[in-house]
Amino acid sequence: MKRGDEAGHDLLELAPEARFPEEPERSGFWRQLRRGLTMTHTELLDKMSAAFAGRVSLDEATLEYLEEILISSDLGVETSLALVERVKRNATRDQALSPARLRKLLADEVAGLLEELPVGNRPPAPRPGGAAGVGGPRLTLVVGVNGAGKTTSIAKLARLAQHQGRRVMLAAGDTFRAAAIEQLALWGERLGVEVIRQPFGADPAAVAFDAIQAGRARRVDELLIDTAGRLHTKDQLMAELGKVRRVIDREAAGWQRRTLLVLDATTGQNALAQARTFSQVVPVDGVLLAKLDGTAKGGMAVAIARELGLPVLYLGVGETADDLVEFRPREFAAALLG
Repeated sequence: MKRGDEAGHDLLELAPEARFPEEPERSGFWRQLRRGLTMTHTELLDKMSAAFAGRVSLDEATLEYLEEILISSDLGVETSLALVERVKRNATRDQALSPARLRKLLADEVAGLLEELPVGNRPPAPRPGGAAGVGGPRLTLVVGVNGAGKTTSIAKLARLAQHQGRRVMLAAGDTFRAAAIEQLALWGERLGVEVIRQPFGADPAAVAFDAIQAGRARRVDELLIDTAGRLHTKDQLMAELGKVRRVIDREAAGWQRRTLLVLDATTGQNALAQARTFSQVVPVDGVLLAKLDGTAKGGMAVAIARELGLPVLYLGVGETADDLVEFRPREFAAALLG
């Protein structure tokens, strides 16, 4: 069998019937997504190559191997079991499959599962004190623990909004670290975006207040507010985050409002614990999964969506301001397994 993939895996030579029904176009989006998922894609295929050789019958042993592979790829136990059950239900049990056909079948099930969940860059459902309207300015409160990649992710979100023709403003709400203020200010200079800031140690809620007033006066379309890198086990810091959110809900009542949680893909299952805790303090409207290109744990996106019911909105796939893509379930599944 010929090698059909840049990673050099025999499994990737697809028979005609095993190809995706709609091959994703080779756009800049597709190239970025494939690059971001390279490590996850490669490790997942390595494991499937080692477990399945030649024709594959979907017997109990094969399904158990498949469960183990998915769980070890950080799709989560519950999600992995659900995917294997879908494969079992939708495939002919006595049908002998090529490894490529099995991968295609699994990719279809991943895409189908994701499309049934609140994932992708769709507007969140209205909630009391939450996202308001579909037009007008939008305020995004960006939260997450230290080291998750919040500040860089904010720069990427700003760049994406600029590409969409939106006027952007940033707010340096992480006043507990002088370096965080300076880092956001530097990104603002690079992107040509105004940054609302106060001195180190200032009240983060006051920064949010000033930013909303400035954004309204300057008629911005997109206001992105950074927050301190709060350890999700520190009650005092989490309470401060709740205070910031209350100021936003009061002062930006007529705006679209959302809280975006940045999770570090390299932390694997620990990211699920962080997401659960943040959701208990402030209503989280969506997830940005950062540092996807530096890990083989990209399956976390599926686990986050299914096990937490949180929309996965964006994927960080590199280090530059342009390395951010919107989450699209079918294209994600194709890049993961195709």
